Amino acid sequence: MTATHCPYCALQCAMTLQSVPVTVTPREFPTNRGGLCRKGWTSAAVLSTPDRLTMPLVRDAGGVLVETTWDHALDVVADKIKALQASYGNDSVAVFGGGGLTNEKAYALGKFARVALRTANVDYNGRFCMSSAAAATNRSFGIDRGLPFPLTDLGGAGAILLVGSNLAETMPPAVAHLEGARTAGGLLVVDPRRTATAQLTEDAAGIHLQATPGSDLALVLALTHVVLQEGLADTAYLRERTDDPDVLYRSTAAWWPERAERVTGVPAGVIRQAARVLAAAAPVHGGAGAFVLTGRGAEQHSKGTDTVTACINLALALGLPGRVGSGYGCITGQGNGQGGREHGQKADQLPGYRSIADPAARKHVAGVWGVDPASLPGPGKSAVELIDALGTDGGPKALLVHGSNLLVSAPRLASVRERLASLELLVVADVVPSETALMADVVFPVTQWAEEDGTMTSLEGRVLRRRAAVTPPGEVRSDLAVFAGLAARLGCSAAFSLDPFEVFEELRLASAGGIADYSGISWSRLDAGGALYWPVPADDHPGTPRLFADRFGTPDGRARVIAVEHRAVADDLRADAPLYLVTGRLLQHYQSGAQTRRVPELLEAEPEVFAEIHPRVAAALGVADGGLLRLRTARGSLVCPARVTTDVRPDTIFVPFHFPGVNDLTNDALDPISRMPEFKACAVEATAVVRAEVSA
Repeated sequence: MTATHCPYCALQCAMTLQSVPVTVTPREFPTNRGGLCRKGWTSAAVLSTPDRLTMPLVRDAGGVLVETTWDHALDVVADKIKALQASYGNDSVAVFGGGGLTNEKAYALGKFARVALRTANVDYNGRFCMSSAAAATNRSFGIDRGLPFPLTDLGGAGAILLVGSNLAETMPPAVAHLEGARTAGGLLVVDPRRTATAQLTEDAAGIHLQATPGSDLALVLALTHVVLQEGLADTAYLRERTDDPDVLYRSTAAWWPERAERVTGVPAGVIRQAARVLAAAAPVHGGAGAFVLTGRGAEQHSKGTDTVTACINLALALGLPGRVGSGYGCITGQGNGQGGREHGQKADQLPGYRSIADPAARKHVAGVWGVDPASLPGPGKSAVELIDALGTDGGPKALLVHGSNLLVSAPRLASVRERLASLELLVVADVVPSETALMADVVFPVTQWAEEDGTMTSLEGRVLRRRAAVTPPGEVRSDLAVFAGLAARLGCSAAFSLDPFEVFEELRLASAGGIADYSGISWSRLDAGGALYWPVPADDHPGTPRLFADRFGTPDGRARVIAVEHRAVADDLRADAPLYLVTGRLLQHYQSGAQTRRVPELLEAEPEVFAEIHPRVAAALGVADGGLLRLRTARGSLVCPARVTTDVRPDTIFVPFHFPGVNDLTNDALDPISRMPEFKACAVEATAVVRAEVSA
């Protein structure tokens, strides 16, 4: 029996595995309380999927991927890297990571890029997930930890505002933590769809604010306006704990609810009611506690950083951050979305959440790595910009991908396909032959969750132990073996261990003194049951489950109040594209679907992509439930079945993103601060399709 955690989302539900055959049993843990969702229950199926990668693959002269040895595959990659870097420079090779990698692998990936490849071109798929919230919390609080409090704190709250998060489908066990707010009538859900989470507000349990796609920022500005203008703010808190409360008043003064109603479609009376419910639960009014939480629906926009900033400002107006039982937090998505962005996968970052441009940070980390600080490259390109540069003049000629399926998950996929095809070398390390792996020149078969030891960091900033329960099949090895094997062939003198325990010990040293300080965390402390939330700066430090009790992470300890203004989505409605396309998750699937689309039970439940469309629009288009729709945006088109439902607004079409082709439609317009692409909203044209047209 092996105690470990689920391989999917950042809730990191606890489970026990029994091997041969592998069976999953939920385990009592604060986040999941002994529960699992359907993905967790069926997670063992991916371990034995029939098309599991078990041998390295190299594309032969005929263009076919054929099995080979690890030595040959590593030699092919290393020789090509040497040749490319000799001709075009170090930055001609790029690395793309993933938010599902363990802390050890994420750390080793960042080190490999900067020390063995000496390239600035490294980023990861967390840029598609958490970057707007990270940018906003960093500039407001000076620290980015998804939830700066334990998830269990939500249970005692009188009100919870969820902006763009569908917890009931993405993290079903987390719903139990909303029960207190529901009982108090204080669950407030902002979403253009009547999602499973929005339905939890029914029967007087709360309010569903069904806003126009892309208008969350205007709605939150209006909620803050009501709080300030009706005298509901915690003025003492604002005066003592923020840098400039006047900015908050000035930046929201013009967003009276009637104006917001015209932008968001949410009635002014509902906006006022929601603001009052949230305020009544705030400590300043003697309430049980209140939280403002954001998810991808608020963040995956070209103004996502500003939307999250507005949510933080609302929380500050009510005096929530830093108070036990209240606060602002971001619902992290990927399994190690938190830890994955702390230890060097990001283009601008070194371990410990240090800036790669900071001379002191460079000196410290270079000392741990045994290299000259001057040899470390500077900041590189963010994910979308990196992809756009692939194969271009002056851009990378080779890309190594670990833990990401770009050909499903990146926006504007037609361009992504073109850029990947233009590379002289594409290397993919994966568990299954994903869409991206099938395009690669070299494929490395690597371990997955139940086959490896390491650590993950949950959405709360709590570091958890992942433990191996089974032996990997065939010639499967860890990503650590890829980094070590290539580093040796490239003549790198720095050490790259194959042992995740040794890698974590090095990570501890590299993170010491950083924002995300893991130096006091050890596997032995975790194995002994320690609940360690970073920062943990010493071996005898108990960890920091709640941040900001006394001060924020800014130089003066005060939160920054930053003025933000609403603006339309980058690709807004027009005559030939009169509807909004929004994308999101399903209960049955995860991320690009590379894993869950290989689980028979999950695939049977949701076998293909579909489009939710309002009955009024369906009637106008002449399409019935189950009939085919062609969706066309400025970037591409997709044909899929329609699901006619009143759960979407009449101006909105919803498509789940777990399937190939969906992101052909989405917009890669970037947030100017976070560099997050605008997945969540763009203009779309919908037309009915006769099935004969498709078959022809």
